[in-house]
Amino acid sequence: MHHVALLCAEVERTIRFYQDLLGFPLTDLFENRDYAGSTHFFFDIGHGNALAFFDLPGLDLGPYAEVLGGLHHLAISVTPAEWEAARERLLAAGVAVDVVSGSSMYFRDPDGTRLELLRDPLGEMYGNIVL
Repeated sequence: MHHVALLCAEVERTIRFYQDLLGFPLTDLFENRDYAGSTHFFFDIGHGNALAFFDLPGLDLGPYAEVLGGLHHLAISVTPAEWEAARERLLAAGVAVDVVSGSSMYFRDPDGTRLELLRDPLGEMYGNIVL
């Protein structure tokens, strides 16, 4: 995967959430080539993968909604130490976190996108090899 692209309402808020709370470094930020005034920016989520965002000012897209054909959630593998550190930062920031089976942590970003951090190695889930 090269990257997954999501929409956001506020660039600075999204950068603070993904970089400061989740620990994913911002790697690039530039104007979107397809929509003047829109920002396209990237975070390193590990394993050679990126998470990209666009803001689309002026389009009034409304709030996030899970719909058929849309994103249900995005799962990202991190090390156990990164998982614990992110969990502590999220809780300290007042973000509601739901831990399942001791290795999956679900929460929503500031725009409502549902995320999951897995403390299992990439290619494994709950002790099962999936890749």
